[in-house]
Amino acid sequence: MGTTAFGDFLRFYRLRIPMTQEELAERTGISVRSISDMERGRVRNPQRRTAELLVDGLGLTGEEAADFADLARSGRRAAPEREDEPAPPETPQAAIVAALPPNLTELTGREAEQRILDDVARAAESSSRLQVAVIHGLPGSGKTALAMDAGHRLTRHFGDGCLFLDLRGMDLEPLTPERAVHRLLRGFGVDERRLPNDPEDRLALYRSLLHDRDVLLILDNAANEAQVRPLLATSPGSMVLVTSRNTMAGLDARHRISLGSLSEDESVELLRVIAGTRRLNTEPDAARRVAQLCGGVPLALLIAGNRLASRAQWTIAHLADQLENERRRLSVLTAGDLQVRAAFELSYHHLTPAVALVFRRLALVPGPDTSVELAAVASGHSADEAESALEKLAEASLLGFSGTPGRYTSHDLLRVYAMERLETAERTEDVHAAGERVRNWLLTVATKAAQFFDHDRPEVTIAVDGPDPVRDRDSAARWLAREQTHWRGALRAAVARGEHRRILELAEAMHWYSDLRGTGVLWREVFRAGAAAAQALGDVKSAAEQLNYVSWALYALCGEPREALAAHKLAVAAAGEAGDVVTEAWSLYYGSAITRRLGSPREAARIGRRAVELFEQAGYPNGRSLALSLLGSMLHTLGEFDEAVAVQRQSEAHYRGSAIAAGNDELLSMVLTRLADSLAASGDVTGALGLLDEAEALFRRHDATFGVARVQTLRGRVLSRAGRLEEAEEQLLSALAEERQPETKIEIMAELAELADAGARPEEAHRHRVRALAECSRYETPHARSLARKLATTLGVEVREST
Repeated sequence: MGTTAFGDFLRFYRLRIPMTQEELAERTGISVRSISDMERGRVRNPQRRTAELLVDGLGLTGEEAADFADLARSGRRAAPEREDEPAPPETPQAAIVAALPPNLTELTGREAEQRILDDVARAAESSSRLQVAVIHGLPGSGKTALAMDAGHRLTRHFGDGCLFLDLRGMDLEPLTPERAVHRLLRGFGVDERRLPNDPEDRLALYRSLLHDRDVLLILDNAANEAQVRPLLATSPGSMVLVTSRNTMAGLDARHRISLGSLSEDESVELLRVIAGTRRLNTEPDAARRVAQLCGGVPLALLIAGNRLASRAQWTIAHLADQLENERRRLSVLTAGDLQVRAAFELSYHHLTPAVALVFRRLALVPGPDTSVELAAVASGHSADEAESALEKLAEASLLGFSGTPGRYTSHDLLRVYAMERLETAERTEDVHAAGERVRNWLLTVATKAAQFFDHDRPEVTIAVDGPDPVRDRDSAARWLAREQTHWRGALRAAVARGEHRRILELAEAMHWYSDLRGTGVLWREVFRAGAAAAQALGDVKSAAEQLNYVSWALYALCGEPREALAAHKLAVAAAGEAGDVVTEAWSLYYGSAITRRLGSPREAARIGRRAVELFEQAGYPNGRSLALSLLGSMLHTLGEFDEAVAVQRQSEAHYRGSAIAAGNDELLSMVLTRLADSLAASGDVTGALGLLDEAEALFRRHDATFGVARVQTLRGRVLSRAGRLEEAEEQLLSALAEERQPETKIEIMAELAELADAGARPEEAHRHRVRALAECSRYETPHARSLARKLATTLGVEVREST
C-alpha cells in the first residue's frame, strides 16, 4: 500500500534530522509501531495530540509545523474518530507514469538486450538492493527506444508504476539534479505548494518518497554521473534505467548494456518494418546495400526507411547509389527533423578542442580502428595525450573499445562525419601534412616490422620517426597483423601518389613474412605494386624478384596457375636481363611449383633440380636448402618416396645445423612438414608423426596459424591411413578453418566426406562433397578439375568443364 502525504512528510522530517523510528518513539512517547504505521500509510488520521507530539519531537517550527498539522487534520476529516484506528481500505492508486513517450516504431534487433532488462526487472522484485542498469552507445543507436520499450513492457512488475524523465544531457544546459528532483517529486504527485524550498530538503523528501515504493525510474539522456547519482535513492524493489551516450563508468551500476550496431539481417528487418515487406522483397540486394551503408545504426536505418516510405517513386537501388557517395551520405540521411549529422554534432560540440582535434584526425587513419601510437601520429600529440583523448572519445561513445587493450574502433558513419569536420575546421595544408605523416609512419613501421622476418638480414636498422611499436620479431608480428588494414591502406595511397621507392622497399621487406602469413589477395596486391614500382624505377633485378613473388601468390594462394605462369615468364626474362644467378634460381624454384600445378610433375622435378644447381653455383645455402626441400616434394608427387626422403634429409640437416638468422627454425618447420609427408608415404608413420609434432610446436612459437593448419592436414592424412579415423577427422576439421591454399581446402573437404562415410554419416558426407564441388568451380587448375570430376561422380551430378 502506498504512503499518504502525511506519512511521506513524517518520514522526510525524521530522516532529515536524522533519527530512527525508535529514537522518535522515545522522544514523543508514541509507539514505534504507530510511527511505522503512519509512515507507511496504514494510519492516515493521527489525532491532534499525536500530531502535536510529533511536531515537538521532530523540532518543527513556523510554517513547517503549521503545514504538518494541516496534513494531519486533512487526514482526520474523512477518518474515524478513534486515535490510530485503521482507515478503510484504499482504492488502489493508479500507476505513476510521467510522460512516457509512445513506441512509434517496433523495436528490432534488440532481443538480447530486452532479455537482460527482463532479468533486471525480475531481480528488482526479489532483491534487497536497488537495481540500476545503464544503457550506453553511439549516437543514434536506439538507447531511448530500448528504454521506452522497457518502460511499456516492464511497468507491470512495479506496483507504483513508471517515472520517465529526460535529463537533456546533450543540451547546452542539461537538467541539474535539483531541477530533476523537482520534476520527479511532481511525478510522485507532490503538490507544488508542499515542496520544501531548500534543495537538500527536496532531495531528502524525494528519497523518503521512494523508500517504500516499487518504481521503474527511467532517466533518459543523462549527461554524466554527477547528474544521476543524487537520484539513485535506496529503494529495494525498484529499478532505475539510465540511458546516456557516455559510458557512465563512474556510476555504481550492476547492469550495463552497450548498444552496438545492428547486424546486416537485423538492419534489413528494421528497413522492412519501416518501408514495408513488399517494397524490400522487390529489391533484396539493394536493401542489403542500404543496410550496409547505414552501418547498422538504427537512426540511420529509420531515416532511410522513412525516405523510402515517403518516396514511392524511388527504387531502393537509387537510395543506395546516393548513400555510396561518402561526401553526400550524411546529407542523404535526413528526413524532416531527423538527421544523423545532427545527432553526431550534439556529441561533437561537447568535446574539448584537443579531444575534438583527435576525433577529426582519426578520419585520416585508413582503417576501422586505431591504436594509441597511430592516433598520436595523426594528431601530433604525445602518446599520453592521444590516449587520454581516445579514452574521452570512447567514454562519449564516439569511439568503441576494441577487444584488444589500447585499441579503439570507429564507426563508418562517424568517420564520414569526422572527415566533414576535418575539411571545414582545419587548414588544407595542415590536413595534408597530417595525412602524409600518417602514411609515412605506417609504411616505415611496416617495412621495419617485416624485415624482422628476413632470413638473410643479420639486423634491422630502420629508424622510425615517431612512436616505434616494434622492437623484436614478436612485437613486429603482432603489429603487422593488427595494423594490416592500415599499412595496406597506406600502400594504396602511396601507389596513387607514385611513391615508387617507398612501395618497393615495403614489398621487398614483405617477402619472407608472407610465407606463412596473410592471404593470396593481399600478397597479389603487394607484390604487383612492388613489381610496378621496380619497373617504374628501371630496377630490372627487383622487378624480377617481385614478379617471382607475384607468381607465387597466384599459384599457391589464389588458385590461378595460368596467370602465375604468365608472371613467371616475365620474371625469367627480367632475371636473365639482370644477369643475377640467385634471382634466376628463384625464378626456377617458383616455376617448378607452377609446372607441377599445371599437371607436369616430371618436368617440375627437372626444373627443381636446375634451381638447386643455380643456388649452389651462387653460393646461397638458404636457397639451395629450400630448393632441395621443394625438389623432394616433386619426387614425392612422382611416387619416388625413398629419393624424396633422402633429398628432404639434406635440407633438414642444413636447418638443424645452422642458426643464420632469427626465425631460422620457422624454415625448419616448413621443411619438416614436407619430410614428414614423404616419411609417412614410405611407411614410417611413427617418424612422420614425431616430425609433425615438432613442426607444429615451431609454428605455434611463431604464431604461424597457416603453418599449423598445414601440419594438421598432414597429420590427419597420416592418422587416417593408420586407421585412427576419429583423430584424423578432428585434425582435418581444425586445418580446414585456417588453410589458405585453395586446392588443399578442397582436398580436406573431400577427405572429410570419406571419413563421414566411414562413420556411417551419409548426410554429413554429402554436405562436405557439395561444398568441395562448389569450391572447385572457383579454380581452373588440372587438379581442381580432376577433383571436381570425382566429386560429381560420387554425387551423381554432371559438371561442365570450361574450354
